[in-house]
Amino acid sequence: MPVEYLSAEQEARYGRFATEPSPGELEQFFRLDTKALGLARAKRRPATRLGWAVRWGTVRMLGTFLTEDPTAVPACVVRFVAEQLGIDDEHFAEYGARSQTAYEHAWEIRDEYGYREFAAGEAGLREFLAARVWTSLEGRARCSTGRWCGW
Repeated sequence: MPVEYLSAEQEARYGRFATEPSPGELEQFFRLDTKALGLARAKRRPATRLGWAVRWGTVRMLGTFLTEDPTAVPACVVRFVAEQLGIDDEHFAEYGARSQTAYEHAWEIRDEYGYREFAAGEAGLREFLAARVWTSLEGRARCSTGRWCGW
């Protein structure tokens, strides 16, 4: 993803947990809904159930999957999700045993929830934003004569 418009601090924080999520953020991003609960519980092992559910919440909160280390998640997140699944949070340490599992879970979450790579939607987003700017008063400026200027 292009990051040239980010500050050095923003770039360093991108795709990572900069701080522990607040209780409100845990509720907003990591509270398993009926669909997510069913998909997580369909996994065979406790570690994969917990890992899948943590990845689901992580992409919702960060807007991206953790790719370098999918287990680089604050302990409070793991505990919060584990409680919902009725699993001991210590199982999360086993999640990285098979590296392909994290990728498979990311692909499944993308398919189930319709997430896509930014590049796939970039052109549509640019068109949408350009149309919004063009039709809004914020996108145009008045000259000193009181008429619309520019563009």
